[in-house]
Amino acid sequence: MAGAIGMTPITMFGKELETAVDRTPKSSMPTDLKITDVKCGYIRNGSSLFVKIYSNQDIWGCGEGVDATPGTYHLVKMMGRQLEGKNPLNVHMLFEDIRRSGFFRGAQAGMYVAVLTAIETALWDLAGKALGLPVYQLLGGKFRDSVRVYCDTALYQNRLPTPEDFANAAKEAKDMGFTAIKFDLDQANDPGKYDKYNWTASPAELQRMYDQVAAAREAVGPDIDICCDMHGRYDMVSGKQVAKMMEPLKLMWLEEPVPAENPDAYRYITESTTTPICAGENLYLAHGFRRLLEIGAVDIIMPDIQKAGGLGEAQRIANLANLYYVPFAPHMVASYLGAMAAAHVCASVPNFMILEWQIYFHKNPMFEEVVDFDGPMLVDGFLPISNKPGIGVEINEKGMKKYAPKDVPFFE
Repeated sequence: MAGAIGMTPITMFGKELETAVDRTPKSSMPTDLKITDVKCGYIRNGSSLFVKIYSNQDIWGCGEGVDATPGTYHLVKMMGRQLEGKNPLNVHMLFEDIRRSGFFRGAQAGMYVAVLTAIETALWDLAGKALGLPVYQLLGGKFRDSVRVYCDTALYQNRLPTPEDFANAAKEAKDMGFTAIKFDLDQANDPGKYDKYNWTASPAELQRMYDQVAAAREAVGPDIDICCDMHGRYDMVSGKQVAKMMEPLKLMWLEEPVPAENPDAYRYITESTTTPICAGENLYLAHGFRRLLEIGAVDIIMPDIQKAGGLGEAQRIANLANLYYVPFAPHMVASYLGAMAAAHVCASVPNFMILEWQIYFHKNPMFEEVVDFDGPMLVDGFLPISNKPGIGVEINEKGMKKYAPKDVPFFE
């Protein structure tokens, strides 16, 4: 009997190994996998880039880049030529090869890094499909099965939203199951502005901001998180005033009161208030976050995983922040492909706080048409992590084609 008991784990292990081997694609060994082509398409006037990396097996990888992507078709093709014939499983090496080759082409930030982000993401997707594993497993495993998201209400699309608009949007998001909501405080058309170039908020602007957020807080009560974005459109004086003014309303954070370039300005604001200060959507690579963290310039970091360097780089940024006990709350203005790719990273790090989610997923049919996926996007304000090989969301080229900008090559 003792001998039989001792044999059981070995027998079970053997069956699990056989099952894993059976799941592995047999068209060739992983070491024989080669990249054959890189193609791309765009939507949103070029501000959303979708990349597909093809291989000598019947598998491909999908990735997305945002914001710093208009006019980058030839940059995608240039990077694609660098990848042809290479094994896509060497994600970090391929990322580093392209990054280093671009030292004098702008590889520190901007379009170069945004395009590299889409390509790096597609490499992870391809690697996961080749090995039969979800991306979070390739990143070292997961701390959680789903990630909490906050709803960006997109009230910037309204002309001068009133406090009542803020209250109604807050109640709508709460009724949809969200436990956290974001509003934009900057309004270019605010009649209280001194002029369109002056970054100092007038007393009338400050009062308008407070009244709007106070209405939202009253509408949803104390148990819903509220965060506010200033889009880097104010100066340090205004940033301090708004942060201090919002303290009684208990914000989850105040986002980017000043532009991203000056970490010391952020530190002065952060040190002046108990309102948490958040920044990072316009920073690139882990290098861009080093000084912010070293000097305690912000309370929360929010890299945009679709333009900061990719999934591996986002995990490095999160791990760097974790050394300073700083939460990781990524910015996200991509499609559901980008959202799920970001979610794999969020699942893989301990200091994840919350991920951005856009109301357009629920109101604009384009965002369901441009991708293929299984199951609901959200469950009670949480994004379930896909367990399918790779990212778990596919590009729908037919759906994308309806929204592709004219005169730009489409997956050619």
